[in-house]
Amino acid sequence: MTTTTPDSVLNPSVLDLDCAKEVETIGARMREIVGRDLKRRGVVVALSGGVDSSVCVGLAAKAFGPEKVFVLLLPERESSSASQRLGREVAARFGIEPRLQELSPTLEALGCYRERDQAIREVFPAYSSEWKSKLVIAGGVEGGLNFFKLVVQSPDGKMQEARLPSKPYLQIVAAQNYKQRVRKTIEYFHADRLNYSVVGTPNRLEYDQGFFVKNGDGAADLKPIAHLYKSQVFALARHLDLPKEICEGRPTTDTYSLPQGQDEFYFALPYEQMDLALWAMNHDLPAEVLGRAIGVTPERAALVYRDIQAKRATTRALHSRPLLIQAVPEVKPL
Repeated sequence: MTTTTPDSVLNPSVLDLDCAKEVETIGARMREIVGRDLKRRGVVVALSGGVDSSVCVGLAAKAFGPEKVFVLLLPERESSSASQRLGREVAARFGIEPRLQELSPTLEALGCYRERDQAIREVFPAYSSEWKSKLVIAGGVEGGLNFFKLVVQSPDGKMQEARLPSKPYLQIVAAQNYKQRVRKTIEYFHADRLNYSVVGTPNRLEYDQGFFVKNGDGAADLKPIAHLYKSQVFALARHLDLPKEICEGRPTTDTYSLPQGQDEFYFALPYEQMDLALWAMNHDLPAEVLGRAIGVTPERAALVYRDIQAKRATTRALHSRPLLIQAVPEVKPL
């Protein structure tokens, strides 16, 4: 008789997925939501060239046919040079001709870059538009509170970093959030024009941990992969025969001018370990079991659990609908 122990349960196989069945299940539900619940004719997907949006394009094409999937490429001057190339390659694989719209002039007019750079100069006075920057998270998995460091690179390649005070941090994030909100405005223009629904692309890690901008990339009519861990999204990418560069890529934010991995900006661990941590926490496994599974001490694993809980608490409002002073019983949202 085989005895199942927590240690034998927690390994990457817990995230194994019957990809063919999952594609069918998601497709059927997408058709039901869009056609029956939302009364729309097709879907709009903003394609960044990353694995999440690429998988969503593939799922949508399988569900509705390419003629009912409107794909947008929405780069700006700080987007990765690979984003547009990979986006076009993914769209072509599913027989879709994407629409390109460059966002830099709009973001410039709104003050996105100006307001951000002004806040950065509060920490690094010499900073100018020729420099590059990113934010890096710290503290949470070392036992303290999460805080952000600002990393900048001067035109001569010199890197500097400093802990970011609250006021410039909030302004930098607020300015950068213009990018997500402008993209969503364009998505909804085309959705309204075509009588289509907007597809949101967060995976389970992002959805659970609040890694999205409210009324930006968090806004959508349906989110077809929000129940899937990142490892499962990569499995679907391979099943859908997406480009090797996407299937083997590392998750990035593609928001700041310096290259920035999602794990250095927001998550406590690389996605393979973060998936196991979130799965373990969702299944009430002790921290010491997680520690053995991902090769860290029980104390550090406990800090990872604490960090997950802290992010759930601090980003709870991102998931909320507008709150009413008094209920309007005649209106029943889906």
